[in-house]
Amino acid sequence: MALMITDECINCDVCEPECPNEAISPGDEIYIIDPNKCTECVGHYDEPQCQQVCPVDCIPVDPERVESESELMEKYHRLTGL
Repeated sequence: MALMITDECINCDVCEPECPNEAISPGDEIYIIDPNKCTECVGHYDEPQCQQVCPVDCIPVDPERVESESELMEKYHRLTGL
């Protein structure tokens, strides 16, 4: 499951540097998450770091991109080469 950033985002800039996969970037109006890079921090941390630091709780799971933990781990290996 990739995460997504909702329009409740206040552009506070705290989530982007927390992403170990560099999946978060500024969009036209709010930050966006590249679902091809988002592993929900699987392989890096026990829980998504962006969700932990978001002050407005605007980073839910993207219902359009449901992935199992094993799929997220495969994505992690593909992205990191580990």
